[in-house]
Amino acid sequence: MTGLAGIMAGHLDPGVFQWHTAFTPVDVRHSVEHAGWRFAYIDGLTHQDKKTFLDAVAEALAFPAHFGQNFDALTDCLRDVNGKGTVLLWDCWAPLARSDRQAFDVAVDVFSGRAADEPRSPFVTLLRGEGPQIDVPVLDA
Repeated sequence: MTGLAGIMAGHLDPGVFQWHTAFTPVDVRHSVEHAGWRFAYIDGLTHQDKKTFLDAVAEALAFPAHFGQNFDALTDCLRDVNGKGTVLLWDCWAPLARSDRQAFDVAVDVFSGRAADEPRSPFVTLLRGEGPQIDVPVLDA
């Protein structure tokens, strides 16, 4: 079993992946929620800088109002994301990667750290769309 289904079935480790698929966010949400996982979505076309990106993550994952809008606060709030598992679909990640590569790299590191730190509550980030070269594995659809 490969791809996202393999992760949700526990056959592959969670993490941050480039993901090439034509499924709509609605279709991905349906599949993820059908498996009993939580789904969150970020549209990178409308969140192209660090502040709006962090706002989008906070909204997508329903962070508390006191979220500090920085990467330390993101790390802290991600520790509180619990449940069977969470899939964060980040469509069009390239605008942030191009405009603020440092913020993009830190975001990927934070998401990767969360995936590695909480094995009882898997966290998967799917970077969908084309963009600059990044050191993130590709996940089969």
